[in-house]
This record gives sequence, structure tokens and C-alpha cells, in this order.
Amino acid sequence: MEASAGLVAGSHNRNELVVIRRDGESGPKPLRQLSGQICQICGDDVGLTVDGDLFVACNECAFPICRTCYEYERREGNQGALYIAEAMLNGHMGHGRHGDINAVQVVHPVLQVPLLTNGEMIDDIPPEQHALVPSFMGGGVKRIHPLPFPDHNLPVHPRSMDPSKDLAAYGYGSIAWKERMEIWKQKQEKLHMNRNNGGDKGWDNNDDESDLPLMDEARQPLSRKMPIPSSKINPYRMIILIRLVVAGFFFHYRITNPAKDAYPLWLISVICEIWFAISWILDQFPKWLPIERETYLDRLSLRYEKEGQPSQLASIDIFVSTVDPMKEPPLITANTVLSILAVDYPVEKVSCYVSDDGAAMLTFEALSETSEFAKKWVPFCKKFSIEPRAPEWYFQQKIDYLKDKVHPSFVKERRAMKREYEEFKVRINALVAKAQKVPEEGWTMQDGTLWPGNNVRDHPGMIQVFLGQSGGHDIDGNELPRLVYVSREKRPGFNHHKKAGAMNALVRVSAVLTNAPYLLNVDCDHYFNNSKAVREAMCFMMDPLVGKQVCYVQFPQRFDGIDRHDRYANRNVVFFDINMKGLDGIQGPIYVGTGCAFRRQSLYGIDAPKKKKPPNRTCNCWPNWCCCCCCCTGSRKKKATKAKQENKKTSFKNAENGTPASALEGIEGGIKDKQNLTSEQKLEKKFGQSPVFVASTLLENGGMPKGATPASLLKEAIHVIGCGYEDKTDWGKEIGWIYGSVTEDILTGFKMHCHGWRSIYCVPSRPAFKGSAPLNLSDRLHQVLRWALGSVEIFLSKHCPLWYGYGGGLKWLERMSYINATIYPWTSIPLLAYCTLPAVCLLTGKFITPELSNVASLWFLSLFICIFATGILEMRWSGVGIDDWWRNEQFWVIGGVSAHLFAVFQGLLKVLAGIDTNFTVTSKAGDDEDFSELYTFKWTTLLIPPTTLLIVNFIGVVAGVSNAINNGYESWGPLFGKLFFSFWVIVHLYPFLKGLVGRQNRTPTIVIVWSILLASIFSLLWVRIDPFLPKSDGPLLEECGLDCN
Repeated sequence: MEASAGLVAGSHNRNELVVIRRDGESGPKPLRQLSGQICQICGDDVGLTVDGDLFVACNECAFPICRTCYEYERREGNQGALYIAEAMLNGHMGHGRHGDINAVQVVHPVLQVPLLTNGEMIDDIPPEQHALVPSFMGGGVKRIHPLPFPDHNLPVHPRSMDPSKDLAAYGYGSIAWKERMEIWKQKQEKLHMNRNNGGDKGWDNNDDESDLPLMDEARQPLSRKMPIPSSKINPYRMIILIRLVVAGFFFHYRITNPAKDAYPLWLISVICEIWFAISWILDQFPKWLPIERETYLDRLSLRYEKEGQPSQLASIDIFVSTVDPMKEPPLITANTVLSILAVDYPVEKVSCYVSDDGAAMLTFEALSETSEFAKKWVPFCKKFSIEPRAPEWYFQQKIDYLKDKVHPSFVKERRAMKREYEEFKVRINALVAKAQKVPEEGWTMQDGTLWPGNNVRDHPGMIQVFLGQSGGHDIDGNELPRLVYVSREKRPGFNHHKKAGAMNALVRVSAVLTNAPYLLNVDCDHYFNNSKAVREAMCFMMDPLVGKQVCYVQFPQRFDGIDRHDRYANRNVVFFDINMKGLDGIQGPIYVGTGCAFRRQSLYGIDAPKKKKPPNRTCNCWPNWCCCCCCCTGSRKKKATKAKQENKKTSFKNAENGTPASALEGIEGGIKDKQNLTSEQKLEKKFGQSPVFVASTLLENGGMPKGATPASLLKEAIHVIGCGYEDKTDWGKEIGWIYGSVTEDILTGFKMHCHGWRSIYCVPSRPAFKGSAPLNLSDRLHQVLRWALGSVEIFLSKHCPLWYGYGGGLKWLERMSYINATIYPWTSIPLLAYCTLPAVCLLTGKFITPELSNVASLWFLSLFICIFATGILEMRWSGVGIDDWWRNEQFWVIGGVSAHLFAVFQGLLKVLAGIDTNFTVTSKAGDDEDFSELYTFKWTTLLIPPTTLLIVNFIGVVAGVSNAINNGYESWGPLFGKLFFSFWVIVHLYPFLKGLVGRQNRTPTIVIVWSILLASIFSLLWVRIDPFLPKSDGPLLEECGLDCN
């Protein structure tokens, strides 16, 4: 894949392929010649001691090393021959005597010793990726580490000892020996204490990890599950059960004691309360088993990044998706790309793919400028360990940037880099200003060629490799990660499936060009705030014990630029810090659309690998022939049936063990066997008619087919992003991002969990990603509307969790969470009715309950106490502040009576009637100061229902108080319950009221007019048709008791 190949555009269906080079573009740059030295020990004789005995540096391993090399290595920091031997075997040791030019290179072949993991044989873990070091080496080298099993096939070389000599002569009993023994004892005691304290219980396997050897740091688990302390979680669970019991008695009273004088109000209120209780149960019980996790990045490096050897960390393809550069500024996208290119990960393992679904030349040119600036920015970040590595946010930090910086040239280079970035911003701003006015003939590239994407709805696929193996080097000559621009083909008459279709195109094109076994997707406005985020994900993905069951690792979303009080709950702290941690204790968090690392194979619709069950144990008291006679009859049939089923399920996986070349040859032609031909046809029907891509799906650990040229790969990449490639395939149905909903993220994660995979929730101490969130009320409601609409679409589709996925690997608590994620918009209907009831009660003088008895008052009071206690204990174990919790409660009501309500009706029109209704948002200018966008008002229809509720409740409060004043003291008692009910609505809608008024009373006249009109019509209709007035034919006359005559 060459970075200098130019822009490749074409269409497979039209048999077109064009290569457009930029002006001044040079040929491919040669790779920097990297030279390295192999450490070795001199070939001199070991020599003798003063007593004439053979010199032995270490009595444990008797490693053959001369005194000169031994003393040199001790001076360099290797305090024993044990470490010298390890350095020798790993190729780390320096020259013992620099004067020896003709040093002999000692090579010891490593024997294939079975490796142990958790007491069981693991055949599919490569030896070079295993933490255990084989203890027996060929070539006369003796044992280094004692293994838990002996190998009788290898010769043992005992060392003779003279019994007349003191043991101290051999090192035993000396001061150094005693010190080493004391250190060893302290380490063993520390490991024993950690095991007793539950340090080894942080795994998904219940009993597998208990036998894991803890003798070496590299053998330790890469992550640890940390359950919530019982002192915090047990009271929380107890109050949930108590709340269930109290709710049962509460509903028993409500149903058996109707309000006879206000029966319609009572019936509506009971129905709403029952729905709220069901919704609470669906939301509460998936939080029954919350956990937290901790990663160990140093152990990841010890296991997969051994000094002197190539990095064994897996490759990863990172996706960035953007559509409209006018709504998603190119500068924001550029910062995201720069943070990816500067990530702390081996550069040859990272590839960045930018999907431009709007085919905008502005995005293309901005990405070209970004690739040039990255050659200066990336080495600066890595030299001084900069965090975050997005320049816009790094230079905006209001902290002491000199903290922990000791390099003398840091200040000078930082000033120069800031100047470079400001010049880069000016160039990007110039491109944006130029793009404001589109020429009549369309955009033209620098060489005079028309831009292929001038027609956004009808253009060929485009691929440009900006940085790559043959052209991506920074100013210091170091290689940079790959950067690839991708714009998929679009033609009229095709359904392109928006973001989900763009992501699937990236999956295919990345499989053809790099085929990394792991993927990570971020939105264009979510930059890497933590340069070690990829390593955090790999601590779970590459773990030998639990990694193969993990389909994705989800990071929480964190945001910049939100006001201090977070008026509209933009941070979603309750969801990310409470709900997601609860799901992580079940089967894993749901996929939220960004900041997520995937296993590529899990996107191909493959079932999760099943855990190996331990062998069955039989009683030793029975003879073997008895057990065989009793068990063989039934077991043979079961084994035969199970073998057939496994053969059917694993027919696709059988080709994974083959080499890429053989897989490619078998697909492209020459398949004579009928069974292989049928398998080929099934694969093409499932993945599409691209032999290169199908071959890549057979490689579980990634990698590229042998013998493929960059030109052929680019041609095949244009093929797989064609608009008709997905026709009559499983793309969007069982493979990749699933189609059928605006919120494709929830649906995609749901399908993976149905296949038996589990996901992981990773919350690093430093947030992995940060993005931007809508600040003003209208944009926030519009965002919530989109999410709710996607949930309604899933609820009305075949993938609804209520009836889809049974018999798979989805756990029932996980299913409850998905059901809650799809039915929550429907809560808007009872919520709107319930928020209207207080005003009705105040205007009519009726109430939803009859006069309360002492027992009824007790149940009401107990229920309120349980509700508050649940929230307090939830905040206690999660660490969420009361401000964030209360803002979440408020916006639940605000979004429920506005965006969720419109989403229900819009979803019904779209799914049932085929009418796609869009609620557009028109913006106005804001102030030029901090958080000016917070006070910017944008008109939208979503504002009318909550505004009407506020006005109606205000009118009800005024009418209720006036009526109490007129009727005297006895009317105040029943009024308090109604006022409390109404104030509950007003307090929850207070942030909406504050955003509606904003500064200087900017509420548009149309909102006030519509709201007052609806409130007036509602009040007049109620006065005209009052169902609670007694019906009579004439006036009711009563005698006053006075004699008028």
C-alpha cells in the first residue's frame, strides 16, 4: 500500500478505475534502513578459580559465563547469572568485553516445551506470545526456571560438589544467598496476602483462575475485576427488595380503593403508575451486579513487547466517520485524526481510516493538510509525552503545562509547535472559507481534474492513502501510522443506510488493505484524550484466558465544553457510571456508537467460542469396566449427535487454520471438490463476491494474503465499497453494523450478545476519549429525539428484544436491559398524562386518591422513603454526585414529555405508514463569550408540549390557591397534596423553563402564543364539559329555615 499512489477513484460495476496524482507529488520514499546489534557473550573460555575449580557464576543454573563478562553484566545492573541467562536467551545482553571484535554469536534452539496456562493445556496460544518461558534449552544450557513438571527426555547435567568444602564456597549460606532468600520469602508472603484478599477473583471464569501461577509479573492477568464492596452493594440490594414489597402493598391499596368522585382521574393515574413500576423494574435489576475493572499496562508490555524482539501486540484499524464538513468542522476532524496518529502504540500496528460519506473536497484537502502537519506534531507528542494529543485541546488547557517536564528544550519546542499549529489552523480556515461558494462547474483538483465527488448522490468510490508504509515518515525519519481517505460509491436508486452503511464499507476496505484483527471506531468529534487507550482495550482483547470471549470493549463518553452545572444532563453520568457498570457484571455494556474497540471476527456474525468444560470425573471406588459399561451406551449417541452439530457449526471456521495464500487460491479458482465449491458459494453469498475479502475473513488473527500487490489491493478495495456490493448478501442483516434503525449501535451490540459474545466496560483513570455535546436546549432535544426514534424502530422490528434472540447466548438480565432500551420512549405517553393530572386536580377540586387512612399514609410515606433511599445508595456505590443524579431525573421528565413523545409518533408514521417526518432545527447566533451556545435559542416543535405543561400547572396553582382563599381554612388541607403534585412537575421542568427564558427573555412569540392557546382551549373545554359535576334537571332548592312571612 503506497502513500504516493494518489487518489484512486472508480466503480466496479462500470469497470472504471482512475488514479489522480497531486501536483508536486514525488515518488515513493524508501523506508529508513534500520540497523540493530544482536547482543552476545564472548567465546572465550570460562576460566578457573584460584582453587583450580571451574568458575561458576550462579549455583542455581550453572550458566557458563566467564568472570570478565559476569562482572561487566553486574556493573550494568544484572545482579545475578539468572538474569544474565534470561537476557542471553532473549537476545538482550550487551557485549561482555567491547575489545573483542570477533565475538562468537551463541544460538540456542528453543525446544517445544508444552506451556501451561491455569493448569490446562492451551494449544491455540503461540509460544512467542506466552508469558511462560521454557525452562529447558538445547545446546547444553541447563534449567533456568523450575517448571511444575519434569521432562525425562532431556539430559540432566548434575554439578559435583566436594563434601569436604563448606557450602559457602558454592554460594549457599553466604550473605548474598541469605538476602536473596529473604527477598524471595517476602515476595511469596505478598502474593499469599493478595490471594487471600481476593485479588485473584476478578475473572469471568469462576474456578479457572485460582490455579494461575503468580510467580512472575508477566504471568499475572492483564486485568482484574473489582466487585463493589459488600458494605455498599448489600444495603442497595436490600432496599430494592424492600421497595418491591412496599410497591406491592401500595398498588394493592390503590387498586382496591378507587376515588369514586373522580374515577377517570383515578383510573388514569393507576395505569400510569403501573407502567412506571414496570419501567423501574426493567431499569433497576440490570444494575444488580455492578463491577469495576482495573488494567495492568505494564504486564501487557512484559507479555507482548519483549526487549530486542518485534512487538507481538495485535494490529488495529481505527475508523473515523464524517458526513458534512459544514456541520462537522474539518478542524475538529483533523484534531481527532492527529490524536490517532500520535497514539502510544507501535506505528506499524496502527491504521486510520477516515470515511467521508459526503464526498466533500473540503474534507479531502483538510485531510491532506493534516497528514503534512502530523509529520511535525507526532514526534513532538512522543518526545515529550504530551496529553492529550489533540493540539486544539492541548493548547487550550488551563493548567501548568511545565509540570513534570524536565527536558531543557521543551519550552522552545512547544512555542514553535504552537506557532506551527496556528499556521495549520489558518490554512484549514482558508479551505473552509473557500468552500462556502461552490463554482458552477464544480470543484477542480490541483491538476485540473474535476473532483469525482461533485455530485454528492452520484459519484464513484474514492480511496487515497496519505500516509503508509512507503511514504509516511515524520521529520525525524520515523515511520507514521497509515492514514487512508475513503468515500464509498453512491448512485441513485440504492439504499446506502447512512452511518451503518459507511461503517460496513470501512470494515471491508480495511480488511482488503490491512486486515487488522481488531477495530476501533470514533466519531469525528471524539478525540483520543488518553494516548494509551488502545493498550487499555488490548488488556482485555489479548488476554489468553478471557479475551477470546470478548466481542468489544466499550469506553465511556466524556465531553468538553459543558457548563459547570450541566443543565441538560449532557454528560449522561448516571447512564455511563451506573447503568453501564451494572451491565458489565452481567454480559457486558451495550454499544453506544463511538469509543469502542471490536474484535473483527465478531462483526462477521460468528458465534462466540464455547468455553471448554473440564473432563468428567468418575468415582474411584468403581472398577473402570463398570463405568464403561454404564456410560458407553448413551454417550456414543450423544457424542455422535454433538459431533455432527459441531461439524455444521464449525464448517466456516475450518478454513481459518489455512494460510492466506492457500485460502485465496481456493477461492479464486481451481476448486474441484464439490463440498469446497458449495462452501465457496455460501461464503460469497454471505460476504459478497470479493475473493480477497472472503479470504481475509478466514484469518482469525488478521494478516494479508501473500503475493498481493498494492495495485491489486486498491482495485479490490474500490470493488468492496461499491454501492451494489451488499446486494443479496448478509451485510446489515447478520454481518457488520445492522440496518433497520437510526440507532444502529444498539442493534449491532444486541446481535453480538445474542451470538453468545460478552463485552467489557473499560473506565481508565484518565478518560480514553472526549468529544463535544450540544449545549443549548433545542439541539439537546433533537439529539434525544434521534436516539428515541431509533429505539422505537427497533421495538417495531423483528429484532425487538421482547421476541428476538431466544435460544442463543443472551442472558435474561441483559435482555431486560435491551428491552428497557427499546421501550423507554413509550413511557412518554403515561408521563405526559401524569404531568397533566396535577393541573386538572387543582382546577376541578378533585384528587386521584380518596381520603387517606393511617395505613394508606404509611404505605405512601414508605414508598417515598424507598425511592429516595435507592437513589442515595446508588450514588454511594457508584460515586455519582447528587447534582448529576438530580439533573438526570429532571431531564428524564423534560425529554419524556417532548422528544420521546414525538419519537413515538414519528416512529409509528415511519414504520406503519412509510411517512418519514423530520423535525428540523434552525439556529440563531449566540454571544461571543464562554457558553454562549447555552443561551442560544433554536425554534423547534419539540418545545410546545413541555411549555404547555408548565403554563397549565401554573394556572392550576393559581386557581387552587384562589379557591382555597375563597372557601376558608378547611380548604387548605386537601390543597397541600395537590400543590405538592403540581410542584413536582414544575421542579422537574425547571431547567427547561430556564433554557426557554434564557437571557433577556428571548423566548419567541410563537412559542408563547401556541402554549397559551393550547392551555386556554384545554381550560375552556374542561369548564364546558366537566365530568365531575352532578347531573340534574333543574336547580336544587333547599329550605333555609327562616320564616320570610
